[in-house]
Amino acid sequence: MKKIKNVFPIFFIVLMLGITGCSSSSNEGAKISKENTAKMDSAQSSNGEKSSIYSGETDNASVPKEKSILEVPNKMVIYQADLQLRVKKFEQTVKNLEEKAETYGGYIASSNVTREGKEQVSGSITIRIPQKNFQAFLHDAEGQAAEVLQRNITGQDVTEEYVDLESRLKSKRVVEERLLSFMKTATKTEDLLKISADLAAVQEEIETIEGKMKFLENQTSFSTVTITLYENKVIVPNIERDKLNTWEKTKKQFMKSTNMLLSLVSGLVVFIIGNLPILVILAIIGFAVFLFYRKRKNRNGV
Repeated sequence: MKKIKNVFPIFFIVLMLGITGCSSSSNEGAKISKENTAKMDSAQSSNGEKSSIYSGETDNASVPKEKSILEVPNKMVIYQADLQLRVKKFEQTVKNLEEKAETYGGYIASSNVTREGKEQVSGSITIRIPQKNFQAFLHDAEGQAAEVLQRNITGQDVTEEYVDLESRLKSKRVVEERLLSFMKTATKTEDLLKISADLAAVQEEIETIEGKMKFLENQTSFSTVTITLYENKVIVPNIERDKLNTWEKTKKQFMKSTNMLLSLVSGLVVFIIGNLPILVILAIIGFAVFLFYRKRKNRNGV
């Protein structure tokens, strides 16, 4: 009995400790499950937000359109086009092209015309067109032709060259400012002369760089279109009115024949009368020769 009484308190203490451990473990498990649930909820909400953002972007973003190479931002491209067109009316086509160039804000850079006889007329016209109207002008120019013989378009990307010039210009500006500040503080004449020479060289380089940049800006803002035009004319010779008058032509031919005959008779009469003495002598000689051969023939026959 004493052993049982001694064991019972110990068993009770162990039982209480087990119950307490289970409750604590259950509480910790509940906490862990709650934390996991919260993490899952936050993850789901974050994923939900991301998905909603991407879905919003997908919904709002329109399908990308095919941009022309002329519409690429921050690009400096020099465009040149060479067209060879066969036209029906050369002068009218040139006039239409000049009007189109003015409409699109361009101008005529050069123009020349060549005529090979009366059957072929050709010429070329060089037009500078704002880059934004480049393709529209090409379309209108080709619409003026009866046949497009050649179409050649080239583009030269000068973005890198322009950026390089821009960075060089900035560095030269910094050098210029430094030289100007040195000039203000310089006291010796030698230093002033040296700084002035360096400053003049730097300013000359700045002007050169600015000139190149302006040239690139002009070339990229305006595209060059050279159009060669050909026109083949079919020339029908005009028939003169007097060539169609048969009666007049007949009278003229009769008079020509009569005049020729009269001229021949007149010439013959002049020849005979003018050479009559010679002709008489020749006639006498001829007659004497004839008599001589006749008598000789008669003798031989006897």
